[in-house]
Amino acid sequence: MTPDGRFRILIPVYNHAGGIGPVTERARRLGLPMWVVDDGSTDGTVERLEAIGGITVIRHDENHGKGAALLTGFAALAGEADWAVTLDADGQHDPADIPSLIRAIPKGQRPIVIGRREGMVGEDVPWTSRFGRKFSNFWVRCAGGPDLSDTQSGMRIYPLPEAASLGVRARRFQFEVEILVRAGWAGIPVVEAPVGVCYTPGMKRISHFRPFVDFCRNSATFTRLIFLRIIRWIIIPRRGEI
Repeated sequence: MTPDGRFRILIPVYNHAGGIGPVTERARRLGLPMWVVDDGSTDGTVERLEAIGGITVIRHDENHGKGAALLTGFAALAGEADWAVTLDADGQHDPADIPSLIRAIPKGQRPIVIGRREGMVGEDVPWTSRFGRKFSNFWVRCAGGPDLSDTQSGMRIYPLPEAASLGVRARRFQFEVEILVRAGWAGIPVVEAPVGVCYTPGMKRISHFRPFVDFCRNSATFTRLIFLRIIRWIIIPRRGEI
């Protein structure tokens, strides 16, 4: 895979006992070291992970949120990896797309790479996913982040240690949009590359996204980021961009 670098697969998981096995099995075919952060699962995920060989597992005793799990993974990979390749544990991502994401890294740059999910249409795609993507795309731009078409995709490549040092405050799903805004503020480029997405017809998809609660959390996060952007605009002299 190119470009050269130390890549590690990082999967945050919470109560996906039925899906984490197939996800790790498909990811294993790439030959990259794999780390899984269990964020306080209570459904048998721990036992399932213990039965999977060849992976490194870190466990939170309690559920702290997806962002907290990612930060735990970033900290664990410090000094060992140059890049963290993240996947969701619900099976919507195909690990076979990872090489194309790696190839999307421009030579000599250290961007965040977003797997832009293709095929987000149809009855099998949850309305919350379609609405949430448009909602966060708009507000990421308003908060001073990059102009992207899929700010909610969990299939990403993060440069290390840069991603861990951006000062992201959100610890749940909102982590993934806040880090894009803060990357924009810090001048870290963000690029997108197309990936597939799988919402299997007739299969119940386990999601821990709660529309009302997480909409409120998203709104609070974006309000905070826009306020901070205004403060930065007032305090820091403008140099072409905020």
